[in-house]
Amino acid sequence: MLGTLGRKSSFSSLGQSGTWSQGPHWQREMLNGGNGLWMAGVPQGRSETIEANFADVVTKAYKQNGPIFACILARAMPFSEARFQFQEIIDGRPGRLHDGESLSILESPWPNATTGELLWRMEQDASLAGNFYATVVNGRIRRLRPDWVTILSGVPNVENSSPYALDAEVLAYIYQPRGVSNPPRPVLLTPDRVVHYSPIPDPEAQWRGMSWIQPIVTDVLADNEATGHKLKFFENGTTTNMVVTYDASVGADAVARFKALFDASHTGTRNAYKTLHLGGGADAKSLNADWKTIDFKATQGAGETRIAAAAGVGAIIARFSEGLQGSSLNAGNYAAAKRQFGDMTLRPLWRTAAGALSKFVKPPPKHRLWYDDRDVDFLKEDRKDQIEIIKANAEVIKSLVDAGYQPDAVIDAVEAGDLSRLNGKHTGLYSVQLREPGADEAAANSK
Repeated sequence: MLGTLGRKSSFSSLGQSGTWSQGPHWQREMLNGGNGLWMAGVPQGRSETIEANFADVVTKAYKQNGPIFACILARAMPFSEARFQFQEIIDGRPGRLHDGESLSILESPWPNATTGELLWRMEQDASLAGNFYATVVNGRIRRLRPDWVTILSGVPNVENSSPYALDAEVLAYIYQPRGVSNPPRPVLLTPDRVVHYSPIPDPEAQWRGMSWIQPIVTDVLADNEATGHKLKFFENGTTTNMVVTYDASVGADAVARFKALFDASHTGTRNAYKTLHLGGGADAKSLNADWKTIDFKATQGAGETRIAAAAGVGAIIARFSEGLQGSSLNAGNYAAAKRQFGDMTLRPLWRTAAGALSKFVKPPPKHRLWYDDRDVDFLKEDRKDQIEIIKANAEVIKSLVDAGYQPDAVIDAVEAGDLSRLNGKHTGLYSVQLREPGADEAAANSK
């Protein structure tokens, strides 16, 4: 159901039209700051929005902070390489992956887009806002900007109910563009029509997710200040903390004129390393605070490593300076960092994304939507391990077939890692007895 907010509103859903009657706890006044509105950090009503100022995070972190951009890039590039398939579930155990017609909406989510672009959007919004929202409009997926979405929660059909009640649930998602000219009317989306991907839950919220950037905001600000410090160093002609003293007889007007002349002649990279000439009564001294003195590289590098750790990528995968020196570059350490990133970051994110996106597809009976990482180039250096696993599986299959089990049942059980699937699948023949007694003699007599 897709509807505009009002006590009694018309709605449109994939070309259908009708009338939707709302309860009194969905009155328009609530959206305008009335009693009961539950904004972030104020759990007094029934709605949740993202906690941070999304526009500020995008501008000051993603677009103006190199380490944050590098970490999101390191997460999104391999994350967007996965595909989605249906996976059969037999006796509670996962089995083979296969394609399905209903997966087309994930393969082409909107015009000129692919699964990779959908996953890119999911990663961007989840990293920057902690939440990714999407719905289907006219058969296409439409991403909803996260700071324009409010989660309405409470007890169904109960006025002024608490979102913390034991039987509280998500009642609706409100999409309301803000800060734009000529904004459209708010739109109410029922939970069955909205994909909500929030890989890191916010412990202070009931339903909302949290960005991994939030715990390291101080580190991001410190890195921005360090970068600004570096810029100022060059703007000041690569001189730091210069002190100029004047004779007591020099008046304030003369000092001001000399300062303006000094700044024009000695600040900026074009004026670096010029010979310094001072008028009578002036004395210049440097406080000798340079990058080496304050160990600038180590200071900024430590902050970058903390950011990479919060992002779940590590300094090696993020290609930060502290991850590209010494033993970190050894093949074994790099392979271990890649495996940790794949096992502890990528695969949990793919699992959560598959669970969220399953709302847009209809799996066959006894199947689930699942990710397929077999074509992810980033993980293909683990092929040696995969080859060893295949080799071990082949030996198990051979031994079980030789023991008399049906070949198809053996392959199915080994792929699922569940030997109980072999129950009732034995031929009744063992080892050399796989041919029935007398079969060879009967075959010879028939010739």
